[in-house]
Amino acid sequence: MPRWSDHAIFWQVYPLGFTGAPRRADGTPPRHRLTQCAQWLDYAVELGCNALLLGPVFASETHGYDTVDHFRIDPRLGDDNDFDELVSAARDRGVHVVLDGVFNHAGRSFTHPEWLRADATFEGHDHLPALAHDEPAVADHVVAVMSHWLERGVSGWRLDAAYAVPTSFWARVLARVRERHSRAWFVGEVIHGDYAGYATAAGLDSVTQYELWKAIWSSLNDANFHELAWAVKRHNEIVETVTPMTFVGNHDVTRLASKLTDERHIGHALAILFGVAGVPCVYSGDEQAFRGIKEDRAGGDDEIRPAFPADPAGLAPYGWPTYRLHQRLIGQRRRNPWLVRARTTVEHLTNRAIALRSSGAHGEELLILLNLADEPYRFPTGDRVEAHSWLTR
Repeated sequence: MPRWSDHAIFWQVYPLGFTGAPRRADGTPPRHRLTQCAQWLDYAVELGCNALLLGPVFASETHGYDTVDHFRIDPRLGDDNDFDELVSAARDRGVHVVLDGVFNHAGRSFTHPEWLRADATFEGHDHLPALAHDEPAVADHVVAVMSHWLERGVSGWRLDAAYAVPTSFWARVLARVRERHSRAWFVGEVIHGDYAGYATAAGLDSVTQYELWKAIWSSLNDANFHELAWAVKRHNEIVETVTPMTFVGNHDVTRLASKLTDERHIGHALAILFGVAGVPCVYSGDEQAFRGIKEDRAGGDDEIRPAFPADPAGLAPYGWPTYRLHQRLIGQRRRNPWLVRARTTVEHLTNRAIALRSSGAHGEELLILLNLADEPYRFPTGDRVEAHSWLTR
């Protein structure tokens, strides 16, 4: 894995929603909305993040995942100059930019319709025809696209719907890209199955850790830390092979503040996120306790992908305590960079209380004590590392 990613904490932005762009491409001249993202870079850095995960920025028909031209910035967001200014502003602040690459499927008006399969779509969505990954020209295209934007200053790629693409395709493509860009980082969207096995076969640096995400909010809602304990055991097994991208929210799922039945548990969720191995990612707005429910319908993502104000001064006052909580826990993470590849053991477990010990390769230790009850709880774990404990109630 590239060395810079060992110290990366991501802030994820879905640009089309973030900037209030129209739902559909309308053929109008470029609107320079992408520059709005640059107005938030200091905010992200002050949060503690040093990497920006950008959702789709390429020309598309609607939501960005129906790409029509991978070499052109979506006119609803701006043009090449706007993109270059954003990357330059990020670089000036020590922030790496990772792009969202949609290479499993495309929009119906994709620039190379001969590369689209007539017999397959993305999960039954007729407007998202699958690319023909067995065509050498498709692999050549993806290599060219990745290389083009890496040469323009980005540091890596999120591979959308990676799980739907043969691992052999990724292995061939990524090997070719790395010949010219050895520091590039690649994270694949994998939702279920053998995360480590898929990453190894595909040549990925990271995969999305949905298993841990689900266990975090579910165990908190059900007051069942036994589910979390099992997920942590699985997480350790994954970390033996690959360093996953960890998260408690993203652009595809209901917001954490809406998912939890008790908002007081946001702190518990964050303590887990920043206290176990992985490359953490914060979805923009979650650090302000934004609410939003994903619905399975046309436009069902709108609530979780809202427009943001022009700059942080326009945020409502009630979200700043959650922002400061993120800052404190990210600060702890920064002071313990070894956590990126830590192993976590369960030291004490009941339905409503858990003690997690994360350990590093050189004897480092961090103890996370979580108590869901309103009354205090005494953990029988001794005081060996109490000075380095996170106690959350």
